[in-house]
Amino acid sequence: MKNYISLIVITILLFTSCGDTKEQTVEEVIATENLEIIRQKRATIVTQQQEINGKIQLLDDKISQLDVSKKIPLITTFTVKNEVFNHFLELQGNVQTKKNLVIYPEMGGVLNRVYVKEGQLVSKGQLLASIDDGGLGQQVAQLQIQTDLAKTIFERQERLWNEKIGSEIQYLQAKSSYEAQQKAVNQLKSQLGKSSVRAPFSGVIDDVITEQGSVVSPGMTQLMRIVNLSDMYIETDVPESYISSVVKNKNVYVEFPVLGKKTNAKIRQTGNFINPANRTFKIEVAIPNKDRTIKPNLTAKLKINDYTNENAILIPQDIISENANGEQYIYVIKDKNGKYATADQAIIETGKTQGDVIEVLKGLEANTEIIQEGARSVRNQQEVEISKK
Repeated sequence: MKNYISLIVITILLFTSCGDTKEQTVEEVIATENLEIIRQKRATIVTQQQEINGKIQLLDDKISQLDVSKKIPLITTFTVKNEVFNHFLELQGNVQTKKNLVIYPEMGGVLNRVYVKEGQLVSKGQLLASIDDGGLGQQVAQLQIQTDLAKTIFERQERLWNEKIGSEIQYLQAKSSYEAQQKAVNQLKSQLGKSSVRAPFSGVIDDVITEQGSVVSPGMTQLMRIVNLSDMYIETDVPESYISSVVKNKNVYVEFPVLGKKTNAKIRQTGNFINPANRTFKIEVAIPNKDRTIKPNLTAKLKINDYTNENAILIPQDIISENANGEQYIYVIKDKNGKYATADQAIIETGKTQGDVIEVLKGLEANTEIIQEGARSVRNQQEVEISKK
């Protein structure tokens, strides 16, 4: 019985203290220094906070239901039209010339004289340098005297033979001797001609490599470089997938970044061999160079028009999304009523890209109004507000 009475007393005290805790301020509860009372006060406040948060959530839900305008996304639109679409294959190449040659001597000896200097214009066949012939010129002169004698003997023997005087064998021997002497002279003159270095084509002496007085060796010593800047071209590699669209006489837009120069050109030659290492073929683009500012090995950027559609539908690439099936889609406008409309999802198929736009092959017709800004934030069949922007 005593235990029962004690339990009742303790229960009454607890309820009394709880009532006091609710009425007391936080500062008053903290001042009691009673851990149990402080914990009870905290639990009471937490319960009140949870009740308030629940009420706030109920209010927010109701506001969302009543405030319809808050749900409508603001978007911009544009109307697609048929337009000309030119696709360009962008490549990089180097300027070349078939008339860029390092000249080597054809015979060995001392380089007696160099007749040209760097930067000098020369014409085809002009004498550029001479090499000591080592007495070959004297041999030619001596052999020429013997040839002249053989010629005289042959001519006299020929007259006698025509007059039926002398034997046929004498006539043939004189003729053979003269012809042999003549061939020997021609051969020596050909050798002697190698001592004179001449320009293989018209151009500019770009560099004199070997100085006068040096000993040179045939096929080994570089004498000078001659360059012709009038017949320039760009050479580059093109992927084999473009073999049917990148063809001879195709228009090419050429830019030289270093020179700040742009020009239009044409493909003058396409390769007939696919390189198995990188699956490409070579092309040559002829470049006009009247002011001679374009130099060999200069870097050039090429844009080749490999595809044209006169009635293409073009849209910005950044408005296209993709669904779980890998299909591309955009949103078009339907049920338009003033500034409000419905976003309707349209599955499309796309083609080539150029810059920021892409060609639409299927799924979109001309004069269709589509969503641009805000295209990635709307949902299918969602009501949208069209901005006046």
